[in-house]
Amino acid sequence: MGLSAEALRADLDALAAIEPAFAAAIGRVGYPEPRIRARGVATLLRTIVGQQVSYKAADAVWLRLEEALGGDATDTAAWMAASDETLRAAGLSRQKTGYARSLAGLVEAGALDLAHLPEDDEAAIAELVEVKGIGRWSAEIYLLFAEGRPDIWPAGDLAVQIEVGRILGWPERPSEQQVREVAERWRPHRGAAAIFTWHHYRSDMGVI
Repeated sequence: MGLSAEALRADLDALAAIEPAFAAAIGRVGYPEPRIRARGVATLLRTIVGQQVSYKAADAVWLRLEEALGGDATDTAAWMAASDETLRAAGLSRQKTGYARSLAGLVEAGALDLAHLPEDDEAAIAELVEVKGIGRWSAEIYLLFAEGRPDIWPAGDLAVQIEVGRILGWPERPSEQQVREVAERWRPHRGAAAIFTWHHYRSDMGVI
């Protein structure tokens, strides 16, 4: 499971002591709510289903998949047994069908054990991106939200880049490399920093 509210707050307090700009930002917008997802294949399957579509559309497709797969869209054997036509009729594109089958097949064969990913973050990311349709960002989000790894840093995320620049008072949005470099001193609290940047972004958009 992801970082608890208590762990998230403790990490942000530690981050605020390292980086005064975060302390000021927390004072402006408050602490974020935890972002927790279920550990295991369901979260990764939903990540694939939700790529490039709205949350509402992704939820609708997921409900149709549950019906098409016998009531359990997390059943990897059902994914492998279902025809392409069945999955397409539920709303999956040809590409996403291939991605989901790839993931289901790896889990079914035991080639991907989501209960025992490597403890090293980079090694875990490397294992996850072997799955078709799972890029680095998706792997990082999984490790942060589903496993609660405290030092995951999705520096390639546009909102993270924007809000790091705003929080630090930089005149322009920093590059991914700049965001990676500045966050080195925030270890081992970069996961909390990422969650806070999204919270800060939503505050800027007026949707907290």
